[in-house]
Amino acid sequence: MTDKAKSIVRRTGWPDSSSRAVVTPLQPSVVYASESPDALDAQYEGRAKGFTYAREGHPNAEVLAQKIDRLEGATGGLILGSGMAAIAAVMFGLLKSGDHVLGGNQLYGRSMRMMREELPRFGVETALADPTDAGAFAESLQPNTRMILLEVVSNPTLRVSDVAGIARLAREHGILLVVDNTFTTPRGFQPFEHGADVIIHSVTKLLAGHSDATLGYVAARDATHRKAIYDTAVTLGLTPSPFDCWLAERGLYSFELRYDRAEANAVMLADALADTPGVKRVLYPTRPDHPDHNRAVALLGARGGNMVSFEIAGGRAASNALVRAAPDIAFAPTLGDIGTTLSHPATSSHRALTPAARAELGMSEGFFRVSVGVEDIDMLIGEFRAAIAAAAG
Repeated sequence: MTDKAKSIVRRTGWPDSSSRAVVTPLQPSVVYASESPDALDAQYEGRAKGFTYAREGHPNAEVLAQKIDRLEGATGGLILGSGMAAIAAVMFGLLKSGDHVLGGNQLYGRSMRMMREELPRFGVETALADPTDAGAFAESLQPNTRMILLEVVSNPTLRVSDVAGIARLAREHGILLVVDNTFTTPRGFQPFEHGADVIIHSVTKLLAGHSDATLGYVAARDATHRKAIYDTAVTLGLTPSPFDCWLAERGLYSFELRYDRAEANAVMLADALADTPGVKRVLYPTRPDHPDHNRAVALLGARGGNMVSFEIAGGRAASNALVRAAPDIAFAPTLGDIGTTLSHPATSSHRALTPAARAELGMSEGFFRVSVGVEDIDMLIGEFRAAIAAAAG
C-alpha cells in the first residue's frame, strides 16, 4: 500500500469557505476528538463547550432542542430517541422506590402501561384518576405522591383536563406536575404558563410532522431536575439519531403552517361528520356539544387542535368496512402526519385494555380517532362520508 493510500483513513477537516450552508449540516459522528486530556476535562467540567460521545449529546440534537425550547419558552430541553424515551427519562430520573405517581385515566396506551406495569416493578406506586375532575385527583393523592402525569387533551377521547385545578393541587402539595403536550403542541398550549414543572413531547408527531423521524423531547423548569433527567437518559442510552433530528428540524420549519391548516380542516371535518348519517357522535374540543366545551374554550381559546374522534354503529364488521372503503386515508396508529391518518384505539393504542375497560372510557369497536392533515377539505369530507356510508351498508 502506498503512503498516499495509507493516509486515506485519516479524517479530513471540513473545507474552509467564505460562504455558509443554508441548511443545518447533518453530523452523524458518534465520537468527537479533543486536543488533550486537559481539554476533555474542561468539557466534562463545563468550562468549555464541546461534544464527546453521541450518547451524551450531539450537534443535531442540540439544534433541534433549542428550537423547541423557543416554542415552549423553555431552557435546556433534551432530545431523546422517542416520546416514550422522554417519559421514561422523566419517570426514572425523578422518581425512586416508594414514591407514588398519579396520572390521568386516559393517557396514551404505552404511558398507561408504564404506570400500570413497569413502574410498580421498581417499587413505584401508581394510580389513575379522571383528569377532568381535580376533585378526583385530590381524593387519589397519597402522602408519598411525588408526581402527576397529565395530558391536556386526552388520547383518544379528547377530554380536556382541569389543568388549573390540578396545577393548583400540585402546587399546594409540593408535587411535580408533568404535562405531555404532544396533542396540544406549543402552538395550542404553553404548559409552563399553567404551572407545569416538566414538559414532554413525542416529536415524532406534529412537531416533525412527516412520519419519518422517531424522537422525544423533555424540558424541566428546575435545573436540578434537568440534570437528573439528562443523567438518566445518558445512562439508559436513550440516544436520538442525528438523522432523525435533522429530519425533525426540517419538519419544524413548517410546523406552524401545517398546524394551522390541519386545525382549520379539523373544525370543518368535525362539523361535517356530525351531519353525516351513520355517525353516532363526534368529539372535538371546541364544539359546543363537547362534554368539556367550556373548559376547552377557557384553556385553549379557539385552538381545538387537529384531532377529531367519532363513533359509528355496527361493531368490528362496520369498522372494517369503513377502513377498507377509505384506501387513500392511511389507517395507521400514529398522529401528526402532514396527511390525514385514521386509527382504531381498540386495535392499536388501547388494545391492552379489556373491552369493558375501553367501554368505561367511551371507546367502542366503532370508535375512531382522526389525525387531520392538510389535504383539500372537500376531498377529505367526501372520502369520510363515502366510507361511513359503506360501513352502514
